[in-house]
Parts: sequence; structure tokens; C-alpha cells
Amino acid sequence: MRLRTFESFWLVKNGILHSYPSLQEDLQTEIVVVGAGITGALTSHALVEKGYKVVLIDKRDVGQGSTSATTSMLQYEIDVSLTNLSEMIGEHGAVTCYQAGIDAIKKMEKLVKKTGIEVDFEKKGSLYMAHDEKAATDLFKEFELRNKYKLGVKWLSTKQVMQQYGLVCFGAILSNTAASVDAYRMAHALIQLNAARGMKVYDQTTIKDFQLNENPVMITTTDGFQLCCKKVIFCTGFESTKLLKEKIAELFYTYACVSEQAINIPAKLNNILVWDTDDPYLYMRTTNDGRLLVGGEDSAVNFPFFQQKIKDKKAKNIINKLNHILPSVKFIEDFSWGGTFGTTKDGLPYIGQSPEYDNALFVLGFGGNGITFSVQAMEIIPALLEGKSNELSGYYRFGR
Repeated sequence: MRLRTFESFWLVKNGILHSYPSLQEDLQTEIVVVGAGITGALTSHALVEKGYKVVLIDKRDVGQGSTSATTSMLQYEIDVSLTNLSEMIGEHGAVTCYQAGIDAIKKMEKLVKKTGIEVDFEKKGSLYMAHDEKAATDLFKEFELRNKYKLGVKWLSTKQVMQQYGLVCFGAILSNTAASVDAYRMAHALIQLNAARGMKVYDQTTIKDFQLNENPVMITTTDGFQLCCKKVIFCTGFESTKLLKEKIAELFYTYACVSEQAINIPAKLNNILVWDTDDPYLYMRTTNDGRLLVGGEDSAVNFPFFQQKIKDKKAKNIINKLNHILPSVKFIEDFSWGGTFGTTKDGLPYIGQSPEYDNALFVLGFGGNGITFSVQAMEIIPALLEGKSNELSGYYRFGR
């Protein structure tokens, strides 16, 4: 299964920022992190900070999995609304998970400032729009519940959204906590930072076999070399579903396109992330080089032989929808791409140990805000390694 139907904007824009050798020797270490995308970069950074001896491996080059295809919209919102999540896990649990998303965005901002890495991090707001009148009724109930718990929201009428942002909708929730980042650059920057501190990094290194229920764990690569460690942390996104018997996620395909530079848009759109209640939903944000990035058209089916044609058709559909909700803007496509992602029944990630393996932990931040889930894992994973747990690890557990 190919991740992308066409090289993403982030990969074309940035190129290969850093390259690492493949594993060509037997090694012993404390922890092996599998997956050198943004999740693996954040997780390995947290482990190095705790003093663990870490080896990071990936079968691709760094950041060339889902990280290069993400739109890098950092939202506290989960793909399942606070209202619906409350029905699934209780109101307290749902609010706890939503508040954790707010905290994660603030923690990422602190991390960027502390490390001094340049990753185009920008604080923004978030605008969640109703696509029709019925959706507006449900969305206002969602607003009331979020406002009840002081999540930093404001209700905007149809007229207010049009006046401020030039967008056509039936009302919207304006949230004051969101951000955007270049996740591809951030993955590279964090990995390079920790490689300089002693973390060993190997790309183009594919696992042939592993013994996750033995102590120590033995990992064998396709080149015949072995990694011996105490624990393995899998940060491999949707590809981890192949390792697990438990049905944890449904895979789907999502598409995005980005405009030419210097697109003429209402000035306030530069300060927010936008998404709507449609199914599949449309989402958009600006980039730091004067473009508008728009995505959506999620689909549960894909035909590899026709990937290019499907991508082109999806891009046209996305632009048509954009023209409907942002009629004053002329969007000229410059890049478009597609990617595979996963979604869970409750919109929550799976972070922790699967009962299927004794010595493996997983950080699987499925859904539209996988990056913020990965930031939360920076505290959850070290705690679990120390035999501790917290409230979030209970909600994100396997077998729920």
C-alpha cells in the first residue's frame, strides 16, 4: 500500500533535510523506537530527556511516511465531538481528553521555544463551521457543552463568520487554542537534535522478525543484523494495525491540495484553522509562505492502479467545495497529494501496552489530531516504563 499518490508539498518544499545510515551491525540498547516520523521524533525526544539509551529506526527515510502527508493542523478537538464522546466514556472523561489536547498544543509551543528548532510553529485559533441548518443545531449544543467547561470558545453567527472570514456557513464555534507547524521539519529537527546527544538513528532499516514476548527483545533486520533491547516502542501509525489482532482502527484515504503563493484571502484566515461538519469534512489553513492548504474528500476505498486519477478527481472536488464556502477567493492548485490514515470508533488514540505483547508499547495517534496525541504520549510512555499510569492512559488503553 503506497502512502501517497503523489509527493506531498512538505517533502517537495523541504527535500531530504538529514540522512542517516542503515543498520549494518548488531547492537544492544535499552529502547528501540520504530518509526522516524513526528510521533517517533517526539517519543524518542522524551525518552532521551529521561536518560534512556535509545535507537531509532525506520524502513524509509526520516519523515517520509504519514508525516510528509499530514496537513499539520494542531487542534484540541477530537474527530468525535465532545457531545458524542461524553455519551461513550462519560462527560468527565470526554472533557479530560479535550483539555489534554489544549494542554498538548501549549506543551508543543514550549518545546519549540526550549529547543530553539525552526519548524514554522504558529499559534492560531480554530473555526468549526456548520455546513447546514441541522448541523448548526447540533453544533450549538456542542458549543454549549464546551463553554460549560470553559474550553475557550465563542459562538459566531452566519453573518459574523461571513463578515470576519468571508466564509459561507450556518454558524461556527471559534476556539482560541490551535496551531500549525511543519511536522516534517519538526521530525527532522528533533531527531537531529537527539542524534547529536547520542541517540543512534538508522533509516532504510526494515524489520524482518522480532521476539516481543522474550526478555531481552531480539529484532532481526532484513539485512541479517540484530537489535537487542528491553522495550520496543512502535510509532508506526496505521502500519501498526498489521501487528495487532485487535481491531483498533479503520483505514481511510484523505486528500489535500495547496494553492500557488500569494493567494488573496481575507486577512483573518491567516490566524485560524478551518473545518466543517460535513461528512467527509473539509478543512483548510494557510502556510507561512502565502499559500492556502485545503483537504478532505476522505474515502474508505482506494484503487492503487488508479491512484493518480483518483487524486486528481478528489482535488477537483475539494476545490469545488472551497469555491462554495469561500466564493470570493480564486484558488489555483499548485500541489496535491493523498495519504492513508486511521480512525478509531471513539476518536481517541491507542497509547500503551497491547496485551498481545509483553515488551512493546505503542503510540498510535489516529485521526485528525494525531500530533497532539503524540505530544501527550511524551508523558504517558515514560510513566508507563516506570510502572506508573495516569487518567489519560486509561482512556487510551488497548482492549477498551
